[in-house]
Amino acid sequence: MLHQTMVNPVSMRQPTARFTRSVPALASQSGLSAIELMGAPMPFARNAEIYGENEPAEYLYKVISGTVRTYKVLNDGRRQIGFFYLPGDVFGLEVGARHSFSAEAIADCKVLVIRRSNVIALAARESDVARQLWEMTATELRRVQDHIMLLIKTAQERVAGFLLEMAARSPGATEIELPMSRQDIADYLGLTIETVSRTLTQLENSAAIAVPTSRRIVLRNRAALTRMNA
Repeated sequence: MLHQTMVNPVSMRQPTARFTRSVPALASQSGLSAIELMGAPMPFARNAEIYGENEPAEYLYKVISGTVRTYKVLNDGRRQIGFFYLPGDVFGLEVGARHSFSAEAIADCKVLVIRRSNVIALAARESDVARQLWEMTATELRRVQDHIMLLIKTAQERVAGFLLEMAARSPGATEIELPMSRQDIADYLGLTIETVSRTLTQLENSAAIAVPTSRRIVLRNRAALTRMNA
């Protein structure tokens, strides 16, 4: 568990009043947000757990490199993936005191780890930090809402919506590299891996996409994908 492996007591301790006042100034000089300056980078190997479901939500996280998935194992043993977090994304935001999902690295990655209590304490003193925290929370809520809406659509609509979602996170790109496996995609969309593979083949046959490799997708007709996802 992460809270047992953190070894940087300086970065993890509660901020003093002097430190709290200096963080926004340092942020404006360095281009980093005040919240990021409070974190410590940590590496995680492929498939390594970052935190587990129901563990105390003591930290916030930001992906520096690599990709992270959050997931929950359902009562019948099926896995439901909550979201895929790419470089720049913040995860681990919780309403309560414990994590509702588990998080693990899809591939080797580096994650900025920030003590939650430090962020809350700083947000109480600095309006800019409070605004950043609110924006991160609103972004996470919007992701949850979008995912719920995606799960009520047909298989073709779900796959098309997923491809458009990934493309939107790489603005201007006509090709997308998928760091996750077909099984990951299936568990995110609430489909079987066979249905995902079959639907991708159907989209390729209709000239909406091309699939040069299992991880690379070329968007040949974005308008057609958009109509499918409407």
